[in-house]
Amino acid sequence: MSIQNRVKQFAVVFFSAAVVSSFCAAAPPAKRLKKIPDFTEGDKTNGSHDWTLGPTGARGWIYAWKHTADARQILITKVAKGSPADGVLKVDDVILGVDGKLFDDDARILFARAVTRAEREASRGVLKLVRWRAGPLEAGQSETGQSEAGQSEAGQSEAGQSENVEIRIPVMGTYSDTAPFNCQKSAKIFQLGCEAIANKGLRRVSIPNSINALALLASGQPKYRPMLASYAEQVSRYRADAFATWYYGYSIMFLAEYALATGDDSVMPGLTRLAMEAAHGQSKVGSWGHRFAMPDGRVGGYGCMNSPGIPLTISMVLAREAGVNNPDLDLAITRSARFLRWYVDKGAIPYGDHAPWPGHEDNGKCSMVAVLFDLLEDREAASFFAKMSTAAYDERERGHTGNFFNMLWAMPGVSRCGPLASAEYWRETAWFYDLARKWDGSYRYQGSPDGEEEHGKYADFESTGAYLLAYALPLESLYITGKKPSSFPALKKSEVDDVIAAGRGFFETKQKDRFRYQDRSEEELLNGLSSWSPSVRRRSAQELGKRKGVFQPALLKLIASDDRYTRYGAAEALGKLRSNADAAASVSALTEALESDDLCLRILAGQALASIGQPAMSAVPLMLQRLAMTDLENDPRGMEQRFLCFSLFNRRDGLIGRSLEGVDRELLLRAVRVGLQNEDGRARGSLGSVYQILTYEEIKPLLPAIHQAIVEPAPSGIMFASQIRLSGVELLAKHRIREGMPLCIEIMEIDKWGKKTRITQCLKTLETYGAAAKPVLPKLRQLEKDLRAHPEPQMMAPIIKQIRDLTEEIENGTESVELRSLPKT
Repeated sequence: MSIQNRVKQFAVVFFSAAVVSSFCAAAPPAKRLKKIPDFTEGDKTNGSHDWTLGPTGARGWIYAWKHTADARQILITKVAKGSPADGVLKVDDVILGVDGKLFDDDARILFARAVTRAEREASRGVLKLVRWRAGPLEAGQSETGQSEAGQSEAGQSEAGQSENVEIRIPVMGTYSDTAPFNCQKSAKIFQLGCEAIANKGLRRVSIPNSINALALLASGQPKYRPMLASYAEQVSRYRADAFATWYYGYSIMFLAEYALATGDDSVMPGLTRLAMEAAHGQSKVGSWGHRFAMPDGRVGGYGCMNSPGIPLTISMVLAREAGVNNPDLDLAITRSARFLRWYVDKGAIPYGDHAPWPGHEDNGKCSMVAVLFDLLEDREAASFFAKMSTAAYDERERGHTGNFFNMLWAMPGVSRCGPLASAEYWRETAWFYDLARKWDGSYRYQGSPDGEEEHGKYADFESTGAYLLAYALPLESLYITGKKPSSFPALKKSEVDDVIAAGRGFFETKQKDRFRYQDRSEEELLNGLSSWSPSVRRRSAQELGKRKGVFQPALLKLIASDDRYTRYGAAEALGKLRSNADAAASVSALTEALESDDLCLRILAGQALASIGQPAMSAVPLMLQRLAMTDLENDPRGMEQRFLCFSLFNRRDGLIGRSLEGVDRELLLRAVRVGLQNEDGRARGSLGSVYQILTYEEIKPLLPAIHQAIVEPAPSGIMFASQIRLSGVELLAKHRIREGMPLCIEIMEIDKWGKKTRITQCLKTLETYGAAAKPVLPKLRQLEKDLRAHPEPQMMAPIIKQIRDLTEEIENGTESVELRSLPKT
């Protein structure tokens, strides 16, 4: 490749990396305050974000650390001119309470619920606040004309005074018992929000605008049709490179829903093009990253990302429903569904191709797949993920980089469980929706509480459509809002109660009506091991592991149960026991579970055995046998092998990650060969521990497989895919194998993510060959030229010096080094 072309290639990569950084790089986290500030005493905030205070027109800062349960004051940070709060509140005022009473619990939630009450017809829109203002209250200053008797509870200080004030907000009505279904208030909020979207317009293709367009489309109002047709025309022509997966998902989704709702065939060429670009941009394992996959079928950057990948899959299903007919589209949908379906009964959909997330939700991804599998009429998967969505009511404010997508997909996922579940979920979360709604009916992004993964990257996202989709559900006008009947029966009252109960105790900090796991009895924890919820099972097992009781006899009975959830929970709990337990009995039960027909149980048993450690060494032969086996029909992605790699070979906590003493070498080699072919880069990487332990003669039969794992990187787990490749060339260098020298340069991949570590480590490895590396000097010199043209000169300057020093060292080397060649296969 010429230097000019190399520069162009680097420019594209560097530009894309810069865009990724602007989208995902973390803002400096807010420091946790040493004490809860008292603004009436002149205390300050920590500079973190504030919240919309409902339809008052005001915004306020509220003390938070993962939640606002300890907050008792709201510091006013902004008041919109002409809003209901204008003239009643001003910046630096402090809200101390509502309805004449000081806050005695979470100030944010109590304020939001006061807004909900004030919007009722009986309250006539009167929101009563206890307001503190710095400085003495002047005569005639009270906005409400109330007497001093009404001000006594809040009292006054030398620096200011408190009084009861009133803000008049629009009367919206009362949420019905079935809200947002069959609810006039919900319908009024939806109508007001649509008007706010229409007033602002849909000027360019973006994620928020595509979602806003979906909300207008859901209304079915003819007056929005010209605006939607114009936006659909824009989307039909839309193209993107950087962040294509993010933008395409919501663009295709709108365009497909638009075509289905209106019958406008003019958008079909654009819809077909976009859908097929998305399908062809899928990785070979069924995933997507920030961008479409590279020509080799691997995701670029740091790997798989489900947050854009699931909406892409939903959008392709809708495109197919709208008339896009192509076998490649069908294959992409099938691959993605297979990739995601593995998490059924195991946990929440994670960030990427990782272990299941331990909570009920991870930034809306369970809600997304609840919609996806419902559209695909997969009853089991749709039911599981819809229940996970419903149990996640206390987890909605958090998510990687922010909670925008968590709020967007919440109610569309929950609604799949039916009206009773939707109503119960709404009772838990309606306060948040009322707090987020501005005085003009629009919604601004509400960030996560301090202490969560809030990067501020969505701070400017127009969020009206994201909230309105919840209120659009009763219309059942879009496929994503329930146009097709649910694929599984609506949950009954007892089932709803069980799902809501599963969501309790999310926070470790004590809150009213939130039952912490450390407060649960032993009986409740043992019962929790049989829950449908992986999160409840896991947290119950963890809490049992912290206690000193004798639980093993009960757990041994549970793991022999006929109920699979009970077996799962018992397996996890057996791995957590630390006291009063007979390790041999636990190991025997878990070893037996390794031979179960249940894939999930086998994985959990392997993890539990690894947790037990040295006493579980007797299970190693069977675990190696299981690793050496493949079952493409029932486990096409080798998930059992993946987790067995971790349980056996992790250097820190794998059973044989530090020592192979007593391990059958033939069985070991068979297992390692299979592990080196696993799709997951991290699983392959764990096998590097074997490289460090075996002698040359012991490892010689593995060298062809080791070489192959260097040459062909793992198709998934991209962030960790370099580990086994770097370990491989280091091993080849250690044993002076000549084929390792050119590989040191080939696997640097200087135009891909993580290059600095790869280049530096490969140069150090190549140095160990000494003068024997003279045949690769031309490649080294070319590498130096390529790096001089790199658009990141500061990063490359010390590496270029390292290359020059190494080149000189090799050129001047005179020692004789005897090299080996790879054994022939």
